[in-house]
Amino acid sequence: MISLEQEFISKIEKHKGIIFKISKMYMAEKDDRNDLFQEITFQLWKAYPSFRGQSEFSTWLYRIALNTALIFLKSEKRRSFIANGDFSGYALAQEDYDDQKEERLTEMYQAIHQLNPIDKAFIFYYLEDFSGKQIADEMGISEGNARVKMNRAKNKLKDILSQHKK
Repeated sequence: MISLEQEFISKIEKHKGIIFKISKMYMAEKDDRNDLFQEITFQLWKAYPSFRGQSEFSTWLYRIALNTALIFLKSEKRRSFIANGDFSGYALAQEDYDDQKEERLTEMYQAIHQLNPIDKAFIFYYLEDFSGKQIADEMGISEGNARVKMNRAKNKLKDILSQHKK
């Protein structure tokens, strides 16, 4: 029989790319990204016993990860408060990119860092191919409002990227 801890580790391992992306979107510095990654993992572990499977695990993970990132971003200390448990086994994935693709991704993340936290969330959902309805459900707003806010966030990101190329 699989233990709760083994089940959790398996699910986190499968979805750690989501945590990595959110960490990278909200934190510019590597140490801060690592701290946020650990804090998200810790918050997921704390909340895991309450996960009832009424939604997909990834949907539940997105909600907790984004909320944790927003709280972490507002935190004055910007450090993990992990007191119990060792999450060092969740090393950030090192994707294999060619230099040109890596440069474009770096530019995009630098531009994303200039957005406000809510716009970052919309861009994250966009990059993850969430539908307008899914975004609305996650953000607790109407589908029409979600589309409007998504378009505004995308336009802000495009403006930032176009200014960078000048």
